[in-house]
Amino acid sequence: MDKIAVLIPCYNEAKTVAKVVKDYKKALPEATVYVYDNNSSDGTDEIARKAGAVVRYEYKQGKGNVVRSMFRNINAECYLMIDGDDTYPAEHAREMCDMILEKKADMVIGDRLSSTYFTENKRPFHNLGNKMVRFFINKLFNNKVKDIMTGYRAFSYEFVKGFPVLSKGFEIETEMTIHAVDKNYHLVEIPVNFRNRPEGSESKLNTFKDGFKVLRTIAILFKEYKPSSFFNIFSVLFLLLSLGFGIPVVVEFSKTGLVPRFPTLIVACIFLIISLLLWITGVILQVIVKKHKQLYEIMMNMLTIETEKH
Repeated sequence: MDKIAVLIPCYNEAKTVAKVVKDYKKALPEATVYVYDNNSSDGTDEIARKAGAVVRYEYKQGKGNVVRSMFRNINAECYLMIDGDDTYPAEHAREMCDMILEKKADMVIGDRLSSTYFTENKRPFHNLGNKMVRFFINKLFNNKVKDIMTGYRAFSYEFVKGFPVLSKGFEIETEMTIHAVDKNYHLVEIPVNFRNRPEGSESKLNTFKDGFKVLRTIAILFKEYKPSSFFNIFSVLFLLLSLGFGIPVVVEFSKTGLVPRFPTLIVACIFLIISLLLWITGVILQVIVKKHKQLYEIMMNMLTIETEKH
């Protein structure tokens, strides 16, 4: 088992990967630096290998698929994940890893948004997207994480081996944050410097396409992690529709003793039934989620026992 594993997912980062590998080998000389090449066509793998990295390959395209392979195949006391685009200086690496090794955190988040991100990043819609994602997750999951989508993170062994990777692409950071918040992991945020990509290096993130994927992921995870709240929102909406259609009919009946608008009454009753079904669905799924949390805690306890044996 490595003491520290530096994880660098890469796709066509030939211009920057050598510098990133050398910077982090210098900052963490005891660490093993892994570069996972994700179908690069510009020789990223050979450049990384010459710079001193252990190079492995993931042929299913997408950052989420790369993270799944890294987490599954590498064993370490501390994992430090960074991007291969040289946007994260190595000056904070030691502090982040020490937080994990000293058991002061389960995940350390490199917070760009409290530092230089908004001045260095030249894509205004990225800035807006980061703010939107932060707002939605903190409101929906009752948290105060400052940087949801940063690619600079350190993890404990327990977090990595207990994290079920479902995302395939750039939604992975959002999924990590929500999982950590939901499972009550101890998160620590450290402000880190961020610099724009060097000239000639192009971002693989599509502002709108990947942005919509992230928002879709938030909605799906909100439904899966907090089904009661999710279904209650729609239950209330249908209840209001039912009342909107039904109250005038009831008022008219109280005055005249007649129900001349039977179709409206039928629609109101249908909406009421849908509202009740949605509420019941949320209650049932919330019980299942609670049971899964209990099983997850048992699994993590067993993982801790096995780790201590070795």
